[in-house]
Amino acid sequence: MSNLQAAAEPTNDPFYGLSFKVGVAENKNVTYRAKMEDVHTYVANFAEKLDWGYFAIFDGHAGKQTARWCGNNLHTLLEHEIISNEDGNSNNLPNQGNEVDNSAPLSSKCFMQDYLNTTFIKADELIEKEKNGSAGCTAAVAVLRWETDDSKVLPESSQPPENNSGFDFMPSPNHRRMLYTSNVGDSRIVLYRKGKSYRLTYDHKATDSNEINRIRDSGGLIMKNRVNGVLAVTRSLGDSYMKDLVIGNPFTTATEITDEDEFMILACDGVWDVISDIKACQFVAETFKKDGDDQQSAAKKLCQLAMDNSTTDNVTVMIVKFDRKVFASQQNTV
Repeated sequence: MSNLQAAAEPTNDPFYGLSFKVGVAENKNVTYRAKMEDVHTYVANFAEKLDWGYFAIFDGHAGKQTARWCGNNLHTLLEHEIISNEDGNSNNLPNQGNEVDNSAPLSSKCFMQDYLNTTFIKADELIEKEKNGSAGCTAAVAVLRWETDDSKVLPESSQPPENNSGFDFMPSPNHRRMLYTSNVGDSRIVLYRKGKSYRLTYDHKATDSNEINRIRDSGGLIMKNRVNGVLAVTRSLGDSYMKDLVIGNPFTTATEITDEDEFMILACDGVWDVISDIKACQFVAETFKKDGDDQQSAAKKLCQLAMDNSTTDNVTVMIVKFDRKVFASQQNTV
């Protein structure tokens, strides 16, 4: 499923005015899987902030219920965390005609990683309360947002320049773009920067030594590379019957996005089981060169590559292409 929230635009491009574009492809893989248990969600202008984005993939197991619940609800929980903690606590630059502030001040510290951690824990509680806990899912979530860095002091007379960049939001010199990620399980987020891949998630598997020690310290067993002989992942949302072992506390990261960053890939383990991080990134980069900056085509081709490489799982690929020209308009205002 997808969830795109954007104002009506004068073109057919749903990403008109944004500095990123999203392409998604999925395949049930009928040779090996009777059901499609992956769910994806993305939200443009997330939390009612111009040019923010929310992107997520959930890979279900023992049913699709938890993955579907997360696809429908996790972004709303996270938005509530952001609004309740940040609204009324901002000395932002003028909001360029929008009714809401467009950024959060870095000087008062952005606690997005804390918001993500809290959101995952709340999701686990609600899933159990609503009796969806017999199923579970992995989760890979990314939030792209603009923040102001108040260490860069501008002259008092400084005014935001006229926005003729083609973007709905034009950053000022003291804005910087941040990407926050959060994951449980083995769905993965990979950033492509200057020809190199950077993994922004941590694979929580029963083959990982850190996770094995944590499970054993909690009274569990690892049998046949599975928690208590059942689950191959050691962290998830849902799976309430094993919550004392298979926790929902995520791994989180914070990364500044610059004009050196080209795109990121979010995908379930159906991709990563058969394609390495760098091979996936190089394949997408080459696809962009051949097909133009067509993120949808790139997502479809990467999905098919996983199928061609004989993956035995459901496959979901999400590619977020960054428009680096947004930084040029920022640099011209310095």
